[in-house]
Amino acid sequence: MPASVLRRPSAVAPVVMSLAALALVLGHVAMYGIVHEADEGTPAHVFQLLMAGQVPVIGYFVLRYLPEAPRRAVWVVILQLAAAAAAFGALFWMESQ
Repeated sequence: MPASVLRRPSAVAPVVMSLAALALVLGHVAMYGIVHEADEGTPAHVFQLLMAGQVPVIGYFVLRYLPEAPRRAVWVVILQLAAAAAAFGALFWMESQ
């Protein structure tokens, strides 16, 4: 087992995907402001794909590395979930305005 499971692509990919979704939300608000549209549009669909695409990657990471290095793997999963919560939090903030 390597010193850090955080160096594995299955550990980094969900965090990067969450940060991309967060950047998408913040970029959309910066460019267009907070606009409530009848149709969701492309940014909303990309956000949904980024967030839903993380689920199987996180599942693989948990199944693969949690039995081998539980303490390290739990911290990586917490990081992954915190990044996802930040993206959803930004979306919730934008929708509540």
